[in-house]
Amino acid sequence: MALMIRTSFSYFIRDEIKNPRKLYVGASLATPEVEKLEETKSQKFEKFRIGVLGASGYTGSEIIRLLAHHPNYHIKLMTADRKAGQSIGSVFPHLMNQDLPDMVAVKDADFSAVDAVFCCLPHGTTQEIIKELPRSIKIVDLSADFRLRDVDEYEEWYGQPHKAQELQKEAVYGLTELYRSEIRGARLVANPGCYPTSVQLPLIPLLKANLIQVNNIIIDSKSGVSGAGRGAKEANLYTEIAEGIHSYGVTRHRHVPEIEQGLSECTNSKVTISFTPHLMPMSRGMQSTIYVEMAPGASTEGLYEHLRNFYENEEFVVLMPKNQVPHTRHVRGSNYCLINVFPDRIPGRAIIISIIDNLVKGASGQALQNLNLMMGVPETAGLLSVPLFP
Repeated sequence: MALMIRTSFSYFIRDEIKNPRKLYVGASLATPEVEKLEETKSQKFEKFRIGVLGASGYTGSEIIRLLAHHPNYHIKLMTADRKAGQSIGSVFPHLMNQDLPDMVAVKDADFSAVDAVFCCLPHGTTQEIIKELPRSIKIVDLSADFRLRDVDEYEEWYGQPHKAQELQKEAVYGLTELYRSEIRGARLVANPGCYPTSVQLPLIPLLKANLIQVNNIIIDSKSGVSGAGRGAKEANLYTEIAEGIHSYGVTRHRHVPEIEQGLSECTNSKVTISFTPHLMPMSRGMQSTIYVEMAPGASTEGLYEHLRNFYENEEFVVLMPKNQVPHTRHVRGSNYCLINVFPDRIPGRAIIISIIDNLVKGASGQALQNLNLMMGVPETAGLLSVPLFP
């Protein structure tokens, strides 16, 4: 089956059978082949009405950008309490050419007009809103409110009781490549955090295969400042962030229990990690450098081959050629995760580098990938944009 991706200047025809990773710059807009594909696509795929809650934040605006050329989704509702009554173009001028409804307050939203929602609201506010939504609506929640299965652990790390404990029981964790079958049948998906996505994609397959030890896992992660959100905070001012590295959440970052939950479940044992995040003076991008102790008899070559085979048929998780270092510029604006494995100078240890765009694969792109599965449309729809460089 060939998938067609519309860009500003051309069509890319992707042959999924012959070469699942090769993009062909192809036919002009007027060719019969393209017209036939368009007709087939429009006949086969249903249109769904989408709501974006929290459209004035970075993840909300990224959802809107990704949906601009999605063949199956049309945005019918956008909420932003502090921007109610405004157009999306007045808040994000790069989206001014989109034909979209004005934003409204959540209390004024007509949820009967949508089939699915992306919830891009801050943690703590999401639970009460989601539990009041009609049961017919599919939900992808980009906050942290439904990621932790243990509600007591949520209260410990987020400082407030969970207000939708019954909903927590039905929430499916949305690390797409690893929980695809569960996501397909879900009504509510808890979209993973950016750091946990970059960390779990390489570590879970290796832990399941008993190729690395569960102890002494050290994770050094660096993120673009957009990962801290759009709210005005002193710590995120230009003079606080620029020309330096800003470590934060040392030993107490809220993504720690989410990472440990995933690693512990896949090993059936309690995994404790050493995790330190840093903000970098860049808008977007994320690198997790992970230091692991290999299991007896394992090698960096074995780790690399296992990950390569595990993700061989995945579109968005790619093992780089051996010895090639992935960089954040390689995935900017895209839904890709690039991984590579290197030998450490310390015998028996390996270094894994995992790269994502924190706003796309780390947030809105993975959310779209999950909703595609939930709605029964092609998983890659709206997500095959080539990374932006330089």
